[in-house]
Amino acid sequence: MSAGFDILTLFPGMFQAYLGESIMKRAVQRGLIDVKVYNTRDYAADKHRIVDDYPYGGGSGMVMKIEPLYRAVQSVKADGSERLTVLLSPQGTLFHQGKAEALAQEQRRILFICGRYEGIDERVKELLVDEEISIGDYVMTGGELAALVIIDSVARLIPGVLGDEDSAKEESFTWGILDYPHYTRPPEFLGLKVPDVLLSGNHREIARYRRKEALRRTLQRRPDLLERAALSREDCAIIDELCSEDTEMTRKRRRKNESDTCC
Repeated sequence: MSAGFDILTLFPGMFQAYLGESIMKRAVQRGLIDVKVYNTRDYAADKHRIVDDYPYGGGSGMVMKIEPLYRAVQSVKADGSERLTVLLSPQGTLFHQGKAEALAQEQRRILFICGRYEGIDERVKELLVDEEISIGDYVMTGGELAALVIIDSVARLIPGVLGDEDSAKEESFTWGILDYPHYTRPPEFLGLKVPDVLLSGNHREIARYRRKEALRRTLQRRPDLLERAALSREDCAIIDELCSEDTEMTRKRRRKNESDTCC
């Protein structure tokens, strides 16, 4: 199993830097992910390689032209491979772990169009794009970082990309809740000690401690996640235990109607 990505961008160097380091570099070298980056300016028809123009109707900023993007997409698709074409856009569907998992199972190569300037000619969406994805409710200067966020999130779900295959299964959002706290040597630093249970060697108690702390952290920081998390009866019992320990958690739970989640 591998993943293939194609990227249309005005700044190819942004991808070379990130994909040339650490886990992503090894994944590329081992053929677990394949990333091809194309400079949108190469598909402009004029000698100045212009890819933007003033917006019809007036207004601030410049708009990316449809012709270079259309030529670029057609050129990339000329090899005959099927592709899912994605526009990185603040108007797109919000990216989340479930979407990362779905894209990791995608049989087609994923073609990202990275916008710049004030926006992209609307006809790009109508003629070329299968879906729009947003990585959050904020505005960035372009889609390049968003594309890298998605590639990183998807790539680490491909078998073999991570050194430890269990790592991707035991992280924030993979369970639908936040991750538990992690510790390593030394056992004590500036008076702060590693919890005794983690040094006990009792794997059953360690597993329960980690689950409890993950639920505690989720209750404290992201109680909204519990509304859609798949919680077991034991999870519900732990949540009741946590709420009895902390009156603030109880208030949060009441406000979010989390009791319905566990009933």
